[in-house]
Order: sequence, then structure tokens, then C-alpha cells
Amino acid sequence: MPIPEFVRALRSVVGTSPLWLSGVSAVVLDDNGRVLLTLRADNNTWAVVSGILEPGEEPAPAALREIGEETGVDATIVRLTSVDVTEPITYPNGDVAQYLDITFLARYTGGTPHVADDENLDVAWFALDALPENLTATSRLRIEKAIAGEPSAWFRR
Repeated sequence: MPIPEFVRALRSVVGTSPLWLSGVSAVVLDDNGRVLLTLRADNNTWAVVSGILEPGEEPAPAALREIGEETGVDATIVRLTSVDVTEPITYPNGDVAQYLDITFLARYTGGTPHVADDENLDVAWFALDALPENLTATSRLRIEKAIAGEPSAWFRR
């Protein structure tokens, strides 16, 4: 997984010490109510699209950027669905980070899903009642929060 340059600069000063970072996640639904997931290369688990905000970047445009960068699809933001704090994460290289995660519900608007970066091994649509077993717990929670009370008609033609 590529490390943003500003995080590299911070790591050159703090080493592997815990960093508090802002992140975004996107629960992308299509017109059939399926959710778009990525199979992460770092841990071989399925997850919603997510990434680190760049300094000064606004969360909603960052979520749309991450959707495009990771899956090659276009989407539009429907609404903010949750703001959560992750547990501390220790990466294989020893770096420790904890994230303030801002999650959005997004609606698919076009493009063919494909692996568009080196962070993922696969990209696929899943019915909400047939999510993969190896879906990250944080993604499962983000999906549940995103679809809670969501009118299904918004995603059906």
C-alpha cells in the first residue's frame, strides 16, 4: 500500500510511533442495491473503499478520489453516514496509526469496476445479503450504518 508523502515525512521524524490520521471510507451502492468492495492486497480481506485524506483535502471529494483511484468507477456522494475512531493499527513494517474515519454513502454513476491501483487484488459488487465472510469488521459496521434507514428506492430504477 503506498504511503502518502506527508506521512513519509512525519515518519522520518516520529519513526513507528502512533500517528493520528484522518481517513475517509465510501459505501458505494449501485442501482440494484449491491455494494462495491475491494480485496485488499495487504491483508487479503474485503473492505469498502477507504483512504487517507491529504493535507487540506475535504472529506467528500477525498472519498470520490479514493473510489476512482481504487476501483475505476465514478460515483456521487449521497450523504455522510458516520464518523468513527478505529482501534490502533500496527502495520507489517511496525508503523502504528489510528484513524478518525469519515464514511459516506455514495451512488455508483458509471465506469467498469476494476483494480485500479496496487492496494487491491480484486474489486467486485456484492448483494447486501451475500457479503463475503472475510469482510473486515470495520467495513461491515460502515455498511450497516450507511444503509440504516436508507430508502431502497434511491438505488433502484
